[in-house]
Amino acid sequence: MKKCAGGRWRSWTSIWVLMSDLKKLTAEYLEERRRENVSAHTLRNYASDLEQFTSYFTPPGGEPPEVRSIDMLALREWLGSLYDRRLEAVSMRRKLAAVRSFYRYLVREGLVDVNVPKLLHTPKAPVKLPTVQTPEQTNHLLDEVARNQMGRHQAGRDLLILELLYGSGLRAAELVALSLEDIDFAERWLRVRGKGRKERQVPYGSKAAAALDAYLLERKAAPGVRALLVNHHGGRLSDRSVRNIVKFYAVQLTGDSSLHPHALRHAFATHLLSDGADLRSIQELLGHARLATTQKYTQVSLADLMAVYDKSHPKA
Repeated sequence: MKKCAGGRWRSWTSIWVLMSDLKKLTAEYLEERRRENVSAHTLRNYASDLEQFTSYFTPPGGEPPEVRSIDMLALREWLGSLYDRRLEAVSMRRKLAAVRSFYRYLVREGLVDVNVPKLLHTPKAPVKLPTVQTPEQTNHLLDEVARNQMGRHQAGRDLLILELLYGSGLRAAELVALSLEDIDFAERWLRVRGKGRKERQVPYGSKAAAALDAYLLERKAAPGVRALLVNHHGGRLSDRSVRNIVKFYAVQLTGDSSLHPHALRHAFATHLLSDGADLRSIQELLGHARLATTQKYTQVSLADLMAVYDKSHPKA
């Protein structure tokens, strides 16, 4: 018998079987991540990336290799294949992150000695500033949704979605995870469950409060469903539905098919910063673990400032 790093005991036979079956190992890893309550979106991405990783090392018609046989040279060739496919740096970084996380699990289980992928050079991603709507553009969109000239069946729910995405800076997954118990109606606070199962409190404004009150009068949930936002079956709304709803209104009202829920989160942060809010407060509201993540909004504001300077100053 052998005691693994995670405290579990495995026979040498079971270790050999697991080590010789890369597919089974990835399935076990994904199941552990599922038990850790990672988001469905992250789980889908990691499953896809690890399936491609396994396929790369599996010969046609053959079996996946024993995991210890994949050395640094083989991993560099795999990373090189991603460059050959001309993937964007962001995609390569995500795939590498998935493989590193998988190997971290293998190290913890005592199935490999070193997290070899961690030694690979991480592809450098170009710095891309998010495209942010102006306050006037965002408010125009929300005002048009409130008018409900398209006669949408659940227009009240749709308006609440947009008001909370922009008014509270929520991620789509955080928004659909809200239940009625997460709302403090008296103080206008939301209990939000963010990444890594971290909870934070986020305020919502008077426009969102009005939309919330109106929506609750027409909310039709199935028995026992406590989700704030429900679909036409009365069950909890999905984050994919939120993305589709935002895109529908963006296309119909502004002709912009690129607008998505996260763009409203960007607008929330950028407009707060432009009006004088400090970065630490914005970091808390957004639920960012690192201030550096929040600092990209200062770059957006500086870019806007430079655009105004170039357009207006006679010496520009």
